[in-house]
Amino acid sequence: MSIFETTPSRQDSGLIKWDLAAKVAAKTVTAGPTPPARAVQEAVASMRHYAEVSVDHVHQISGLEAARDLRDAPVVVVDRAGWSTANAATFKALLEPAMEGLATKYQQRASGKANNELTQWIGSRATAVETGVILGFLSTKVLGQYDPYAGLVSEDAERRHPGGRLMIVAPNVMEVEQELNVDPDDFRLWVCLHEQTHRVQFAAAPWLRDHMAATIHELSTSMTGDLDQMKTRLSRVATAVADELPAKVAGKLTGRAVPQAGDDLLGPMSAVLAPRERELMSNAVATMSLLEGHANWVMDNVDSTVVSSVKTIRRRFDRRRDLQTPGQRILRKVLGLDAKAEQYVQGQKFVTEVIEIAGRDGFNRVWESAENLPVAREIRHPQEWVDRVLA
Repeated sequence: MSIFETTPSRQDSGLIKWDLAAKVAAKTVTAGPTPPARAVQEAVASMRHYAEVSVDHVHQISGLEAARDLRDAPVVVVDRAGWSTANAATFKALLEPAMEGLATKYQQRASGKANNELTQWIGSRATAVETGVILGFLSTKVLGQYDPYAGLVSEDAERRHPGGRLMIVAPNVMEVEQELNVDPDDFRLWVCLHEQTHRVQFAAAPWLRDHMAATIHELSTSMTGDLDQMKTRLSRVATAVADELPAKVAGKLTGRAVPQAGDDLLGPMSAVLAPRERELMSNAVATMSLLEGHANWVMDNVDSTVVSSVKTIRRRFDRRRDLQTPGQRILRKVLGLDAKAEQYVQGQKFVTEVIEIAGRDGFNRVWESAENLPVAREIRHPQEWVDRVLA
């Protein structure tokens, strides 16, 4: 019996068999470190403890009153399979409307064809396997995650998780802290500071969950709305990635900087998006850059009396990313992980510069409304956000 907590699955339907994707994810990766059961139990208890105590530190560092005694979301310590199961359920809840619409159009087009049901049966499972492989890979990289959409999985989940759910992926935390040779207590608190900051962000901006969900719904519905265009879109993004990948990999291997596309945070994704989709995606990426950048700012600004080795942890953690093999770099590029990392670095720079210009209280105006969220250009040019929002 696993000592890790379980996360809910969701009944399969539609074009992607999400339960199958979660099972594939669990089968395609190792469980991670396998220390004695007692050591794992102690580590799990430690992570739960630091997840709880980190709330007060986030309150002190961020200055967000919403963090005071915040206890609106459960803390769940999971293994890699548990993380994949939880995310498969969340993806299904978020994407189901678009998937159902696409399935209806597919059935209408294929009506009368003898192989319709068989084709859909095979296709839904093939897509699930592909999705599961990606989830499995990601499940080995994620240290923790705050999921604001956990309550969307079911009515029962909505009652149990009105404030979302915070997950700590214990095997990955244990693996990385050993690899970096850092103090486990310091590292676990450092990780929890980041994830609890996300929890606080959504508590400080209660409108944010619905705002982001609406963007996801409009974007996913638009991008899956035309069957004829989907193949063309995929071909265009594959070409864009193929064109950009050699330069990116060469740049990483040689240490040469690769030119960035101005204020565009999307990279190859721009090749497949219509103007409205590009606007939605650009704003969504800017928001994610803000959220991740702010969480990084909080975890890096914790007092050394709380996390004594914080500078050592950050230095070794960043260096770990630079020591990836060429194969790992290619895979991260294809999955967009390097682009996300670059976005989050830019997000942290935005937060740092705004706080330097306007102070912490000035920056915290960002949580007041959707209109105060930075757009992509403002992420790279913080003064423009200050001029627009704080003038």
